[in-house]
Amino acid sequence: MPNNPTTHLPYWLAASYLPDVGPRKFTRWLTHFDNIQALFTASTDALTQAGISAQHIQAIRAPDWQSVERDLTWAQTAQQHILTLQDASYPSLLKEISDPPLVLYVQGNVDALHHRQLAIVGSRRATPAGLNHAETFAATLVQAGFVITSGLALGIDAASHRGALQAKGLTIAVMGTGLQHIYPSAHRGLVAAILNQQGAIVSEFPLTMSPRPENFPRRNRVIAGLSMGVLVVEAALKSGSLVTARHALEQGREVFAIPGSIHNFFAHGCHHLLKQGAKLVETATDILEELNNYPSQPLSTNPPSAVQFTMALPAAQTIPPIDKMSLSSQVPAQLSKNNRALLEQIDYDVTPIDAIILRSGLTASEVSSMLLTLELAGYIQSCAGGYMRCC
Repeated sequence: MPNNPTTHLPYWLAASYLPDVGPRKFTRWLTHFDNIQALFTASTDALTQAGISAQHIQAIRAPDWQSVERDLTWAQTAQQHILTLQDASYPSLLKEISDPPLVLYVQGNVDALHHRQLAIVGSRRATPAGLNHAETFAATLVQAGFVITSGLALGIDAASHRGALQAKGLTIAVMGTGLQHIYPSAHRGLVAAILNQQGAIVSEFPLTMSPRPENFPRRNRVIAGLSMGVLVVEAALKSGSLVTARHALEQGREVFAIPGSIHNFFAHGCHHLLKQGAKLVETATDILEELNNYPSQPLSTNPPSAVQFTMALPAAQTIPPIDKMSLSSQVPAQLSKNNRALLEQIDYDVTPIDAIILRSGLTASEVSSMLLTLELAGYIQSCAGGYMRCC
């Protein structure tokens, strides 16, 4: 046990390290005691009467104080915070969900957690149009007074963070790893930009936690729990974005989705949400109109009204392992590598040839030749203003 703890923080951290004990189970135990310190110092009989198993009692008797001390040392540095479920500074909306994290590790501007937040999520392998939508919506929404919350993943998440930053707004990255293990590592620069612009990175996981598949669905519930609503930009049917949307619905938050082409594999998840009753979004105004009854900031402790539908996830909804998270865009394998790469730069909407050249980094003559090949093979079609992808 730490020497002379002045608050209950060490005990909350110790609770977070108990093996096979989630927030819901621990808070149920806590109802039997006056406070968390009383739980950790209770007799075996009292713990047994609270419904705690012998295995868990043994863990309570020997907490991981070494990790607790490490965390306490980390939190002594400026702009590094640990919030517990009992703290007044714990985000009020997140506290209202059925299984709020026992502790939150926060680096950066902790006050950002108390501003109005809108989550933007979507595919890791987004189309150029999807990335543009994410950036544009994020920029418009921060200008309307929202903080943009997302998961720091490749694709739509990163574009959402960047859109908020480009508009000089605040953005929060909720991580599925510990704060000392940035994932993906390519986003270290993005994390620095978020912190430099008074945003924050947040995690419920121990500081050194590495990426684990089971942690990302848990991360998604926090993204939804912090936010008044969730906007899904692009998502496949089997994706973490739909899990985030489900959490939002269960938590009484609004769910928004942007429609796309029926040929776009990464629009199918959005279409599923829309069929289930999510609000169709064409402009940021559609979101603002839905949330316009809420005060600017700070947030009310009352959650937004729930979307009036019951969302059924597609059959066999699973989260793939980390190394398989990038879904195939179903580009036919017989295409050459260069032609496949160029096809990825063409949207299911009209894409000007200048945009295709800019995105590809190729010369105009190279692009023209490859476009002809793709068109003859039936993957794209020419139209007024450029080209459209067909598959």
